This record gives sequence, C-alpha cells and structure tokens, in this order.
Amino acid sequence: MSEPVLPDIAPGRVVGVDVARAFALAGMMATHLLPGRIGNDVPWAQQVAGGRASALFAVLAGVSVALASGRTEPLRGRERGAASVRLAVRALLIGALGLALGAVPTVIAVILASYAVLFLLGLPFLGLGPRSLAAWAVAWVALAPVGAHLLRPLLPPHEVGSPEPEDLLRPGHLLSELLLTGYYPAAVWVAYLLAGMALGRLPLARPVVAARVLAVGVVLAVAATASSRLLLGQPGARAALAATYPDTVTPDPSLATDPGALDALLTHGLGGTTPTGSWWWLAVVAPHSGAPLDLAQTIGTAMAVTGLCVLATRIHPRVWAAVFGAGAMTLSLYTLHVLMMAQGWWPDWESPDHYGDQVLVVGVVGAFFALVPLRGPLETVVSVTSRRAALWLVAPARLPGTAPR
Repeated sequence: MSEPVLPDIAPGRVVGVDVARAFALAGMMATHLLPGRIGNDVPWAQQVAGGRASALFAVLAGVSVALASGRTEPLRGRERGAASVRLAVRALLIGALGLALGAVPTVIAVILASYAVLFLLGLPFLGLGPRSLAAWAVAWVALAPVGAHLLRPLLPPHEVGSPEPEDLLRPGHLLSELLLTGYYPAAVWVAYLLAGMALGRLPLARPVVAARVLAVGVVLAVAATASSRLLLGQPGARAALAATYPDTVTPDPSLATDPGALDALLTHGLGGTTPTGSWWWLAVVAPHSGAPLDLAQTIGTAMAVTGLCVLATRIHPRVWAAVFGAGAMTLSLYTLHVLMMAQGWWPDWESPDHYGDQVLVVGVVGAFFALVPLRGPLETVVSVTSRRAALWLVAPARLPGTAPR
C-alpha cells in the first residue's frame, strides 16, 4: 500500500509558524462571524480570540520579516537593501489590496492596510538582533500607548469603516486612521512587529528555544492580566472608566449603574483605541484597546501559541503542513474570507451559522495548495513582484560582468 502524498517542506521553513498563522486566521474569522457580546454575556469564542487572534497575526508578521531578512543573522549592506526593497514593495501591494477590500460591503475592519504600514515602519529595525529587538519591543509597549493617548485628542476622530481607495484623496485622515486612531493603530502595533522580529531572530526550530518562548509567553500573559486586575482594583479606577466611555460623547450611563456592563465591555474589547478622558484606561487589558498591559498580554499569548505550535509540529511536520496548509497562504485566504463576508454577494455566508463552513473552505483550499504543492495566488504575485523589484534596484550590481555601482 503506497504512503499518502505529503508536501515537501522547503529548507529552513518553520512549519509551526504556519500552523500558528492558521490558528490566527481561524480566530480572526471567529471574531468576524460569531456573536461578540449578548447583553452582559461575552461568548467563549470572543473571550479566547478577541484581540488575541489579530495580535498573533501581527506578531507572526514580525517573525516573517525576520525570516525574510537573515533569520538569526541580520542581513548587512546590499543584502539588507534588497530585503528592504522586497518588504517595501510587499507593503505597497498588501496596502493596495487592503484598500480595495475596504470597499467591499462587509462588517469586517480589514487589517491589511495597517498591516502594510507595519512592514514599512519595521524597515529601520532590520539590522537588529534578538536582544535589541526585544528591548525595543518592551520600550514600545510601555511608551507608544502613552504617546497615542496624548496625541489622539489632537487628531480627527475615528470614522467607522475600513480605509478604502477614496481615502487616498484625504491623506491626512488616512494616515491618522492607519497610525493612531483606527482599529489597528500601526504606530502602537509596531510593538507586535518588533516582538515578532525578535522571535524570528531566534533559532525557533530548536526545542529548547521553542519551550522557552512558550514559558515566557505564558508568564507574560498571566502577569499582564494580574497587573491589570490589581490596578483596576484601586479606589476610583472603575468609576473613572465608567465616567469616560465612550470618547467625545455622553458617557454610557449603564456602566456606572451596572458593574456587569463595564465587565462585559472590558471583556469584549474596544475599537482599537482607548478613550482619552482618563489615564486609568492605560491599565486595562481589554482586547483591541492598545493599552500597555493589553499589548503585553497579547504578545505573551502570541509567544505561547507560537512556541507550542513549533513544539507540536516536530512530530510528523509534513502532516501538520498539509492539514494546516492555510497558514502558508493567509493573504489569499484572508482575502477570500472578506469576499465571503460581502453582504449580498453570497447566500447569507456572513451569518454565524456559516463559521464552520468558512473554516472548512479555507482549510480545504489550504490543504489542496499544500499537497499539490502550490503557493497561494496572492502570495505568488507579491513574492514575484517584490523579488523582481529588488533584482532591478539592487542586484544588477552583483551580476557577473557588471561593475559595482
């Protein structure tokens, strides 16, 4: 009896990272499709995936940046220049796709435009090793939310909806949304990218390293949650939160009279940023709040998931690569998910009843591409275009028979 056909694994590819990315995609789909809050009750799917899935997606973006720029040894000189060009072109293509998907009639806050800005903001850090990147990540977690808290009152208020092509006619508004006031404020989310780059600079494939990443992640997530509970237990803290939510309008009176309503709000999460009426908001771990402890908790969760996935995939990695092939083509499958969520385009596929169907679709498509094997279509376009751009701008000086520039 012949053995089943399984995909070959490219040299140096960390299957556990792909598996973690598949979990991130499934988690983001859950937050888009499944109920987020019913009165004061927050369903378990939202409690598990809310804020954490998108944070895992962003941290793994940092891992990918590190893997594409030298892995454990940062690239130098012309090689770093070529990697920078590839990442910049990749960012532009993903940003354009994100704006296009923002025009699709869905309830999704499309992440790709902010994701693209993250790549651009990460370029200055390509030459750093894991210790320096980790130090920068810690500093960013501590300071970026404070800076954003001070700056947001000076900026135009957030507008509901994802950035779309027509926003290019309002570049100031678009930059404000992408960097500070939107659902995924890239100026704050750089913390996720730096943390992921630090992980990607480690020899993650080594079991002892993956185990340490898992352990540190668990400790960080638990410590951040405990610290938030301790701080919000101080006199006046919860009252200050209730009196200042939401921003710029009359506070929600139910938060002051019903403690369960405030608990539900903090469990379900915010819209990407915190209100600026009280500094106590920087003590929350509410999903999508961008507060320091929220960043720390979700980075810790992302580390734990990544470490666990790397350890698990050491046994039968080719099976994992086939079953979770979706993790190797998340750009294409995230795009497919957004299109499946388009209102009126599909037969009610944006309803919660179709979460399992959508997961099955992306899982089967991912497995098919892994087994053929083929790279995802959008991944192919981005890869080929970015490599050709780097070859055109940087590599000709290194071809045989050409003089250095």
